Amino acid sequence: MAEEDPQRPKRTPEQLVEGLVALLDVEELDADLYRGMKLPGGQGRVFGGQVIGQALQAAQRSSEGKDAHSLHAYFMRAGDDALPIIYRVVRDFDGKSFATRRVIATQNGQPILNMAASFQVAEGGLHHQNTFPDDIPPPEDLKPESELRAEAAQYLPEEHRARFLRWASPIDVRPLYPRNWFSPAAREPINYTWIRALAPLGDDPAMHRAILAYASDMGLMSTSMMPHGVNWMTPGMQTASLDHAMWFHEAFRADEWMLYAMDSPWAGHGRGMNRGSIFTRDGRLVASVAQEGLIRKREPRPATS
Repeated sequence: MAEEDPQRPKRTPEQLVEGLVALLDVEELDADLYRGMKLPGGQGRVFGGQVIGQALQAAQRSSEGKDAHSLHAYFMRAGDDALPIIYRVVRDFDGKSFATRRVIATQNGQPILNMAASFQVAEGGLHHQNTFPDDIPPPEDLKPESELRAEAAQYLPEEHRARFLRWASPIDVRPLYPRNWFSPAAREPINYTWIRALAPLGDDPAMHRAILAYASDMGLMSTSMMPHGVNWMTPGMQTASLDHAMWFHEAFRADEWMLYAMDSPWAGHGRGMNRGSIFTRDGRLVASVAQEGLIRKREPRPATS
């Protein structure tokens, strides 16, 4: 996500999307060595979707003629928003139909993410897919999360309100079940969200995959916390993405509406498992996602006499 300076005019949707494209358009430093730019105005921990998207772009630069169909990433350390990220690509395999790449993302000489990605030459074959969920209202009937966040901000103390509203996402997110940031109630671990880039993109399929990879980290981990009536703002909650896997099934455009259907089949031992299916508006299943996250609830220590 992009951090807005409250002293500057708000950026337009087109400017936000241009910023996201620039953020994910890694710079080639040498053969199989790339630099991902830092988030302008960033303060704190790097958003996991940014690292995944940049790492995927680095891998895609070395795989001409084949399209990414899967990635598997492990987060090892929290990245620093104020620093660029270096990505080294290792070409493990190049075959006639498939190719595999490894990407190591580093900051200050320390790895923060390892990712493996697989690429395939386009071909036909047997086909089936899960069906689009029933009774999902269209995105036009739902409020954008940016508007929901603005409504919730009025209940925050003045000193926290500006920070809560500072984040401006280049992804239009419209949840079927709006989140309650301050007092979440326990509910079934199922979530549906419409997503798309805020403004039209170009026609580069690699960039559309990178942007969907970026967006796939938005809201997924919170699904495993829903049955427990907690979220990342709950006092004592420690949350972080541990790994992230994604499979690209069909062609899509990240600037057109897609439904992100999420569920959590299990949580325990301080970890929560989350799954996601991403459908186009006409019902095609274009991507699947899986992620395990740290959802550790630290209980307050008893007072000592």
